[in-house]
Amino acid sequence: MTDARDGGGAVTDDQRLVAQGIDDEPAPSNQRQFGGVLWAFFAVLAIAYTLFHLLVLNVAPLETWTFRLSHVAGVLVLGYGLVAARNLGAEGTPGPISDRLNLAVAVLALVGLAIGALPTWQGHLALAAGGMVNTGEGLFVIGAPAMAIATVACVVAGWFSTLRPGRVLWTDWVLMLSALLVLAYLLLILDRHRFSNGTSFAPAADVWFCFAGLVLIVELTRRVTGLALVTISVVFACYAFAGPWMPGFLRHEGFSLTETITYIYSDKGVLGPTTAVSSTYIILFIVFAAFLQASRVGDYFVNFAFATAGRARGGPAKVAVFASGLMGMINGTSAGNVVSTGSLTIPLMKKVGYRPQAAGAIEAAASTGGQIMPPIMGAGAFIMAEITGIPYTELVVAAIIPAVLYFASVYFMVDFEAARLGMRGMSEDELPKFAVLLKQVYLFIPIVILIAALFAGYSVIRAGTLSIVAATVVSWLTPYWMGPIQILRALKLGAEMSIQIIAVCACSGLIVGVIALTGVGARFSSLLLSVASSPFLPEAIGLLLAMVFAMIVSIILGMGMPTTAAYAVAASVVAPGLATLIEPSLLGYADPDRTSRLIAHFFVFYFAVISAITPPVALAAYAAAGISGADAMKTSFASFGTGLAAFVVPFVFFYSPAMLLEGSTLQAIQVACTAMIGVYMLSAGVRGFMLAPLNMLQRGLLLAGAICMIKGGVVTDLTGIAVGLAVFLPQRRALRALQPAE
Repeated sequence: MTDARDGGGAVTDDQRLVAQGIDDEPAPSNQRQFGGVLWAFFAVLAIAYTLFHLLVLNVAPLETWTFRLSHVAGVLVLGYGLVAARNLGAEGTPGPISDRLNLAVAVLALVGLAIGALPTWQGHLALAAGGMVNTGEGLFVIGAPAMAIATVACVVAGWFSTLRPGRVLWTDWVLMLSALLVLAYLLLILDRHRFSNGTSFAPAADVWFCFAGLVLIVELTRRVTGLALVTISVVFACYAFAGPWMPGFLRHEGFSLTETITYIYSDKGVLGPTTAVSSTYIILFIVFAAFLQASRVGDYFVNFAFATAGRARGGPAKVAVFASGLMGMINGTSAGNVVSTGSLTIPLMKKVGYRPQAAGAIEAAASTGGQIMPPIMGAGAFIMAEITGIPYTELVVAAIIPAVLYFASVYFMVDFEAARLGMRGMSEDELPKFAVLLKQVYLFIPIVILIAALFAGYSVIRAGTLSIVAATVVSWLTPYWMGPIQILRALKLGAEMSIQIIAVCACSGLIVGVIALTGVGARFSSLLLSVASSPFLPEAIGLLLAMVFAMIVSIILGMGMPTTAAYAVAASVVAPGLATLIEPSLLGYADPDRTSRLIAHFFVFYFAVISAITPPVALAAYAAAGISGADAMKTSFASFGTGLAAFVVPFVFFYSPAMLLEGSTLQAIQVACTAMIGVYMLSAGVRGFMLAPLNMLQRGLLLAGAICMIKGGVVTDLTGIAVGLAVFLPQRRALRALQPAE
């Protein structure tokens, strides 16, 4: 390509853009595409949804429960309108349920909704007149179950109905109305619901309406993410009732349907920490990402990465490391980032000599690492701040060294592989001109403003809003000038992009609610303590085994799930017990409780993130395999190897809290330097190449030396460095021997 933007925004002929439209992710296979009136209708809904949040967050605060209920109801309405119940590839082909039968189900369901809506409406009128509402009598007795049954019937009908191009099924219209009715009812009984949820004396109508709300959330989650999170949610929901028959530490006294359903649909579950974050920070930064996408900043990020690293050996792979880190921290999902940047980088990696599975693995590992890249960290840091009570800015600072180590490790892996295979970089005429791109460095301004505002003491919400404004202003310096129409499109895009993650957060709240109700998290903590303090094991070995056990559980809980949900669940089950294990070793710290929470939550967050590249269920690797054409399982194992440092770094948190900047500056510098040497040795040992090919003995020594440096002590660090030198010096002689004499 020969046209591009120069520093002032004009199109020139001296710029070769490698990436164009990198932000334009392909629509999911079950996302509806509308035209005409339907397009306008849902565009207005999406824009209104986004503006509602911006208004509440910045101008007109709303009562917390009301805001969260409206947040969830709004995404349900949008979700059921925009996302079909199954793949639209078979659009127009007959389903088991004909159009007429689907319409009949919708009509009957509308009757059920009407029976539930009438007393709800009357109740709101009575409250407005200063009266009282009794939801345990009158039409509520039949209206609530009728409404819930209608909702379930429409969900099931959607699975089997005939799909029509550009149309919303009748049953999906009913589900949209059902979401609004659940909102109206819960707002009606809100004051009572705050105190009666989780008790046996909550009225039956509350149970039916909350049940309908949960069904809507779970079904939308299935539509946008698949069955993994839904399956886990259903298992946890069943666990609330099956406690008396469970073995060992899983046993509990059991809870009634009334207690369970109403508790889950409260601020301890669906309306709890995950929705608190999605309704504030997450949607704000998704809108920020939408504005960056509208102003084509993503194209600039990728082209800048090509100009910077494209000429190095294995250039496209190193570009993938840089570009995916930049895009992934904003994108919010590992698999989504693979699809957006991998569609460009994977074919180029194959072109310069990488095998398909290696190309896919590098992209998957780099895209996954974007979730741990400050300052945004794919929204995970926001949930961590909400759960731990540690300020967001402190979490971002703590994440710097681990993120640098992870991307350094992936870079080393890429470089050693390129050297081992004798790969070249891209030629100068294939790359953008760095000097021209340097003139456009102002496109980083929105990110710079975000970071500066956060550390200047502004709230996350205010900093995010300023960044949105900055993205708009910066676009005026480019050909992609954002006027009123473009701003409305960005607002619409922000709402559409938020559907998946908001549904995931709400569904994760179901799991969190069950964990809080049953107390299984506390019992899991006791199990970790018993493993660590086993009389049959030395203390150090017992503690290490407990951490390995916590790692395995975090990965299993995260398999097949988006990062946000994976962390939310692991944080509820694993982190409290892990913090209890860590705290006794931190007695010399100013605030051992805070430091132990920080370490424990970063520990489970890392493993929740890298579950996306951990076989056998590695979503990011599978997405990359689809682009590279490689075998999905081979790609997942290759991505596991490429991102291996991420499995090591969390253990360093425990042995060396200075890695999270907990301690003196000197300690932080020491652990950063020794850990960097360690990941270099680890990468060389895994790839079998340093300065020259390594034999098996040398690879084994490097891996052992890398493990020594995990401990963080002076003796182990010196041992690791000595082992590294024992391999490096012969490698240097071997390299000289391979070079031709002058």
